Amino acid sequence: MTRATLDETTHNSAIEGFIERPLFRDTIMFLIVANALVLGVLTYSEELPEPLVTALIMFDTAVTWVFVTEIALKLFVYRLQFFKLGWNWFDFIVVGISLIPGGSAFTVLRALRVLRALRLLHVIPTMRRITEALLNALPGMGAILAILGLVFYVSTVMATYLFSGSENTDNFASLGASALTMFEVLTMEGWNEIMRELLDEYPFAWVFFIPFILFTVWAILNLFTAVIVDALQDSALETMREAEEKMEEKFEEKLEAEIGAQEAQEVIRHRELMKTLAELRAEIETLKAGR
Repeated sequence: MTRATLDETTHNSAIEGFIERPLFRDTIMFLIVANALVLGVLTYSEELPEPLVTALIMFDTAVTWVFVTEIALKLFVYRLQFFKLGWNWFDFIVVGISLIPGGSAFTVLRALRVLRALRLLHVIPTMRRITEALLNALPGMGAILAILGLVFYVSTVMATYLFSGSENTDNFASLGASALTMFEVLTMEGWNEIMRELLDEYPFAWVFFIPFILFTVWAILNLFTAVIVDALQDSALETMREAEEKMEEKFEEKLEAEIGAQEAQEVIRHRELMKTLAELRAEIETLKAGR
């Protein structure tokens, strides 16, 4: 069999063409949504009629084997290339979890079947682009998390030393209790009540809490939004560039078909030259405006 490709736009065999057809992908997407709804309904199995529960379980089993067949076909077509994509690894693991046998020892793992709904994150192109943008933002988010963790730890230790002797509250009686309390403050959940419980004994407690909130909630946490927005902008620009490249390819193919390859190359070179000149003019105007 001719070597398959992962681009989902070309195919070298009937099976590859079948699994890359939009109808096949749309069917898998529909089954993912339907199966997620069924798994949600099955949480009420004790209150539902037994025939309905049996039918839903049969549907869940049938969908599981459809997904297994899908993965098997892709492994047959793409061979080891299948594992070059991270999303394929995700599908392989999630579908594999669905095959774990029932029983009390596997209850938690069986509950993970609902993870199959997350396959929508890459089945739907828009979701896929957003998810990949978020994944690309993880390194920047990791640095922010490290800063937040350091500030949080220092604040927790300080709070324990400052307020562990309070007689009005046990929120800071130990390092663990202080960490839980400071996390509540970080989420802005009842932080004013936590602070007011200390004001009678520690009138200047607000000097500790207000800077903590300003620095962590309003400064550090907002950096997450900035990093994510930047990653989404990069993803949007990349999508635009890909669309432009596809349009250029179609234009060149159509041009060659109409006027011939040699004349088409001359037109393309002329267009590229005009584009370069336009970019140079824009840079010159920018430099003039900056003076």
